[in-house]
Amino acid sequence: MTYLSLTLTLPSWIGEYIHETGTQFSSIEERMALVVELSRLNIQHKTGGPFGAAIFRADGLLVAPGVNLVASACCSMFHAEMVAIAMAQQVLQTFDLGNDLATHYELYASTEPCAMCLGAVPWSGVNALVCAAYDEDARAIGFDEGAKSADWVAELEQRGISVLRDVLRGNAVEVLQAYADGGGLVYNGRSAK
Repeated sequence: MTYLSLTLTLPSWIGEYIHETGTQFSSIEERMALVVELSRLNIQHKTGGPFGAAIFRADGLLVAPGVNLVASACCSMFHAEMVAIAMAQQVLQTFDLGNDLATHYELYASTEPCAMCLGAVPWSGVNALVCAAYDEDARAIGFDEGAKSADWVAELEQRGISVLRDVLRGNAVEVLQAYADGGGLVYNGRSAK
């Protein structure tokens, strides 16, 4: 029997971009600016949808970037958050980013997580989630974010995961709108009907 394999590979421009920017980001705003720029560059390079994410150590060291690769990789699971989580777990060689109690990891996302990515947050082991654009901003351009509890922030916080929203939201919304204005593929729009 032949088994299929699946390889997750970041677009080559990400390595070049990270080489230029460095890997240490001292403030929350600097970290989010990187994530929003990844989402913008993902559109510019035509490698995926208008979403970026990254895993940082709490001290601001970039562990792994992620961008939306759903259409380019033909895989509905390759949302930016899922890509960043998977890459960080591979870099650190662990399926649980919370395994090392001395080091805290944070997930930054250019848009609040959809239902799938929200479900992955607790299992990833991150200690914090930081978001830019709101769920409603993604829905406004046609993306189906799935069914989420109205109390999702409180539910994550009850699990020990801090949540910070609205960090550079305007910048992230500009990227979403540019994607929509440019005729970007809304790959899950049919499920919202």
